Amino acid sequence: MPDEKLIIEVKDLTKTYPGGTEAVRGVTFHVKEGEFFGFLGPNGAGKSTTMNMMVNLVKKTSGSITIDGIDLEQHPSEIYKRIGFAMQEIGLDETATAREMLQLHGRLYHLSSERISEQISKLLKLVELEKVADRYASTYSGVMRRRLDLALSLIHEPRILFLDEPTQGLDPHARQLIWNHLRELNRQGMTIFLTTHFMDEAEQLCERIAIMDKGQIVTEGTVAGLLAEHSCKTLEEVFLSTTGSNLGEEEVNENAADPYARSRM
Repeated sequence: MPDEKLIIEVKDLTKTYPGGTEAVRGVTFHVKEGEFFGFLGPNGAGKSTTMNMMVNLVKKTSGSITIDGIDLEQHPSEIYKRIGFAMQEIGLDETATAREMLQLHGRLYHLSSERISEQISKLLKLVELEKVADRYASTYSGVMRRRLDLALSLIHEPRILFLDEPTQGLDPHARQLIWNHLRELNRQGMTIFLTTHFMDEAEQLCERIAIMDKGQIVTEGTVAGLLAEHSCKTLEEVFLSTTGSNLGEEEVNENAADPYARSRM
């Protein structure tokens, strides 16, 4: 619809690392407010680099990123207030409890004590960790750790949630639990930007999907639209036809940039 607000706008985005490696090459797309958007691609396609630029963990080479009407380069601190980010690798303080970590994150966002308490109660209920909130994170199972990581990314009530492979390494039952939490957040109006290697996850959760390969977006649309456009029966067939990659058979990218240099880029 013409009056739908675009909450994410990425235009002509590029990233070239020292040595000339072009990780992202002129990427343009948008995400509507309240949308569940999937960002897919084989390993080395540039999707993680793109998302890291969108949350200002990696500096872009050129192009523009606008979040909720705000230019990321000009006002990064305003962007941080509006986004939550759950990374693929979970980093928890093993000697702290869920409640303690949520309290700390709330203080880092300069929330009042009253608001922190309200958010902790709401989030522990959302991710079903109320009964273990005062146990050390070292005692948590894999799915409990994922749920806590999700809660931490939501403590400041972001408008947009970025998720990088949120169900990687989880069993089918645990994946369903995470899916249910994400559906509820989206139902409440949160915009969610998801990267995943699971085609069924993208089909189940996402309203629109972009597939990236070799630093560029190769196709974009609704699941039904992509299936029709590419004359495919499944999203995995669309993925294979547009990237030529099998999710379990990617080759090592010999031209990948040094990951330790990324923090300095």
